[in-house]
Amino acid sequence: MTSPNATILIVDDEPQNCKLLSAMLKPEGYLTICANSGLQALSLIASNPPDLILLDIMMPEMDGYQMTAILKADPSTANIPIIMVTALSDQSACLAGLKAGAEEFLSKPIDRTEMWLRIRNLLRLKAFDDFLQNHNALLEQQIQERTADLKRFRLAMDATTDAITLVDRATMHYVEVNATACNMLGYTREELLKIGPSHIGAGAPKELAREYDGVINGHSKFELKETQLRRKDGSEIQVEIYRHAQRSGNEWIIVGVIRDITERKEAERRMHHLAHYDPLTGLPNRTLFYEMLRKTLTQAIESKWLVAVLFVDMDHFKNVNDTLGHMVGDELLIEFSNRLVQCVRIRDTVGRMGGDEFALILTMEDDELGATVVANKIRDALREPFYLSGNEVTVTASIGITLHPNDASDAQTLLKYADTAMYRAKHAGRDTYRFFTAQMNVDVLARLEMEKALRKAIENEEFELYYQPKVYLKTGRITGVEALIRWNRPGHGMVSPQFFIPVLEDTGLIVRVGSWVIATACKQIALWRQSSVGALQISVNVSGQQFVEGDLDGDVISALTENDIPPHLLELELTESSMMVNTERTIAILDKLKKLGVQISIDDFGTGYSSLAYLRRFPIDKLKIDIAFIRDITHNADDAALALTIIRMAHGLKMEVIAEGVETIGQLAYLRHYRCDHIQGYYFSPPVTVTELEKMLLSAKRMAAPALPWNMYTVQSALSV
Repeated sequence: MTSPNATILIVDDEPQNCKLLSAMLKPEGYLTICANSGLQALSLIASNPPDLILLDIMMPEMDGYQMTAILKADPSTANIPIIMVTALSDQSACLAGLKAGAEEFLSKPIDRTEMWLRIRNLLRLKAFDDFLQNHNALLEQQIQERTADLKRFRLAMDATTDAITLVDRATMHYVEVNATACNMLGYTREELLKIGPSHIGAGAPKELAREYDGVINGHSKFELKETQLRRKDGSEIQVEIYRHAQRSGNEWIIVGVIRDITERKEAERRMHHLAHYDPLTGLPNRTLFYEMLRKTLTQAIESKWLVAVLFVDMDHFKNVNDTLGHMVGDELLIEFSNRLVQCVRIRDTVGRMGGDEFALILTMEDDELGATVVANKIRDALREPFYLSGNEVTVTASIGITLHPNDASDAQTLLKYADTAMYRAKHAGRDTYRFFTAQMNVDVLARLEMEKALRKAIENEEFELYYQPKVYLKTGRITGVEALIRWNRPGHGMVSPQFFIPVLEDTGLIVRVGSWVIATACKQIALWRQSSVGALQISVNVSGQQFVEGDLDGDVISALTENDIPPHLLELELTESSMMVNTERTIAILDKLKKLGVQISIDDFGTGYSSLAYLRRFPIDKLKIDIAFIRDITHNADDAALALTIIRMAHGLKMEVIAEGVETIGQLAYLRHYRCDHIQGYYFSPPVTVTELEKMLLSAKRMAAPALPWNMYTVQSALSV
């Protein structure tokens, strides 16, 4: 048993070394005494023997070897453990110390943890040595005295929190155990003294004999061993055992200090699990999945297997979080992962890569047909709705597939290719799968290059606004314009919005660009008000991300205030789908802007999923008929009927109607006949620069009323049937 107040004598002719060692021992509660020479140390030991000595070898007058020999030759001091501290690294120095009688060595510079461990163990061994010496002496004394001393020793042993056992090497049975050992193993002291370590699972007798002999011969000195011991009730306990050999007469006693490390091992297991498994779904996380894929590929190369990596991304998962909350979203992820696991074999792997992204490893022996089968099983498994906290939710998934060895043979590249193929599946309409091809990699690199160029475009102000006039059909005059963003990419020329707008939305850059569009449009309104052009309304397109991720109302209010313009001269155009993202927040923002006087219109009406109930909740001023219905309005009765329905519905709700994409006189005549309020399109003017638009405005360009074309009667007849 070690005492927290054990006294340690430090002998070193360098005062600084004494101070350093004292400081290192203080946190462990040891009391220290310093001597700067061997003679002074011997004087201190004679008056007040310490529990342990830290002894420098190289000292004047009397070196460490001489002092050790003196102490070990004196029976009154021979039992004091000595640790020699030296900077010497040759074996002869160590042998000389052992020959003199030192128990241990510490090499300079001293490792604090090693020193604490060696001191602790030697102090324990000193207690055990004291006991054994007393034990031998007590055999020569009266039985009564021996019993009293034994009781005191047991009390000392029982006071420690570690289990202590003494094993007779000859019989391989316990000769003494403390109370902690009994409690730890579930046996009484009497029961343990009838058995040996092999009975509690410490090892087979022959194996233990080899280990004990190694301890006796010094080969396994101070070695810690981790193992499992078996309790009396059959349960197992994880322990750490430290062993030391002590001679008792002609026999050897193996002293074992046993510490229960079950809690430590459980903590390590939990830490390992947290580091390698997703805490929500219990699936391997990205780190472990990557490692499992790497190992699978190593085996596949040796066995010539085909390996498929599937990257699975849930479609529109963000909508679930936004509308039903993150708790329901988490519940969906758990159920989604369970269905994925049910779609694969036991030997396959499913992991969560983060968010709503999952990945699978499939090993196959033939061709990619197996990957196709699994992809279709996943799609079929998702047909059934999920029932989450009282909500019925239906989701789909986009799946990207890549193969080893066809596409690549390293884990990082395969994951990247599967991710690329997954995005191709999303662009193909979602709820489908795509295999990786070399062209996909080319497209991805081009996409990354465009993202990089777009970020530069924002910083370098490469965007500009074109304006397409809106014409009021009753007068034929321009009553407003729509601002349309254009990008003159350096080295490429004008880039079509259909290529760069989706990239802005996917990267979230649309929020910054949308803010710039609002600010630029308001600045242009102010410039026109101060010129001969006069007041002219500008409408700007607003993305759903600007409601969720940006500060739309803040951007609008700031732009109106800075440019000092009437709010009604700014119109916001929203698509039906963008209005459905976080509906309550969207309505709150639009109500706030509507009260200021900002105009609100729905763009591409008829292509989304708005209902009449939603139309009544939103503060809408205008509906904009999508170009898809206008294009065939003069020769497709269905499109004509839809356009007419929208016009009448909007007027019934006291909203104005704008038809976009008007390109022919027939389309114009139909819309005028059925009292559409405004039109815009190439029939009157394409989007133009500020300069071209100002020329049109200053020249008072207007649109003449067309005569009713002959095919108008065909459309009217179709509608009347």
